Amino acid sequence: MDTHSDSQTISRLQTMMEKFFCFEDTRLEQTLWGLNFKNPVGLAAGYDKDGVAINAWPRLGFGFAELGTVTFHEQPGNPQPRLFRLPIDWAVLNRMGFNNQGAAALAIRLQGQAKNNLGGLSRQENNSFIPPSLFPYGINIGKSKITSLEAAATDYLDSFRLLKDWGDYFVVNVSSPNTPGLRSLQNTDNLSKILAVLQGENPENKPILVKIAPDLENEDISSILDLIKEYQISGIIATNTTISRGGLKTKIIPETGKAITEEAGGISGAPLTQRSTEIIKFIWQKTEGKLPIIGVGGIFTAEDAWDKITAGASLIQVYTGWVYQGPGMVKQILQGLLQKLDEQGLNSISEAVGLANKKESGVRSQESGGKII
Repeated sequence: MDTHSDSQTISRLQTMMEKFFCFEDTRLEQTLWGLNFKNPVGLAAGYDKDGVAINAWPRLGFGFAELGTVTFHEQPGNPQPRLFRLPIDWAVLNRMGFNNQGAAALAIRLQGQAKNNLGGLSRQENNSFIPPSLFPYGINIGKSKITSLEAAATDYLDSFRLLKDWGDYFVVNVSSPNTPGLRSLQNTDNLSKILAVLQGENPENKPILVKIAPDLENEDISSILDLIKEYQISGIIATNTTISRGGLKTKIIPETGKAITEEAGGISGAPLTQRSTEIIKFIWQKTEGKLPIIGVGGIFTAEDAWDKITAGASLIQVYTGWVYQGPGMVKQILQGLLQKLDEQGLNSISEAVGLANKKESGVRSQESGGKII
């Protein structure tokens, strides 16, 4: 086996990917949680559950990638079929059920990437691995299906202990609809226990975020924001998939012959676009723009991305849009965001975060004679 030739082939492929799919401009860069994001467009959790493609994501134009969802116990996920395209709705129905090889396997894989086992290269010296100084990797953690809800906090903690040295930020996933009872962990008592044990195991202050469902009422979101402040959580991801079937044009799933209303799972894509943006806006206003938000849900175009950012998202993530639009999508969004900055006379993407709220507040202030109403 000619390892040198293989290495050259991989290097050429990586160079080609970067040429076709990457786009860089300093105006798109941000620093959050001490991490440098070359651009605000990230890969959402769900694509690379086991970290098997971490060298590909930066070369496909992303500014960061989120691995997982990973659970402490290895699990096969829900029975197939469990993933369906809804093309007339620009949506996906998924009920994967956190299929993954487990936190220990992911830790071993990331450790192997951090140090080349053959050459003894450091993470920074290994040319195939792009370090977090250039490309941040998040790790999304969920509860194992076999773990009871009462033991959920310990389950999250066990995963975090295995992975805390290998992720640049971490996400507490309590919002997937595909693990029985998981969304009940969003309530104040349950979530408080999880956040308390994680922060107790986090002396290095690794950024920890919470991912919430789009189906929550504003009152419930406010309660979560109170916990985030109490436990000094670094940010929030809005939002996960929805269990709502309202407004869908798809009535029957061809693969199963069942009505969409009878199929379990979460909906992602265009049906989420408006609701996730509304929640981002609510969070930004509630926290006065002080809590970093990663916005996800129905992003297909630069316009969609801009709406999320100006509503209050510092970073955004794509999943379903990438399924439909293909790998050229990220570059198109980034180029479109630069055009938006030029149109608004802004010097950096960070200046656009929450811009719609600021303008709205300015209009209200003018209408009230300069008084805050």
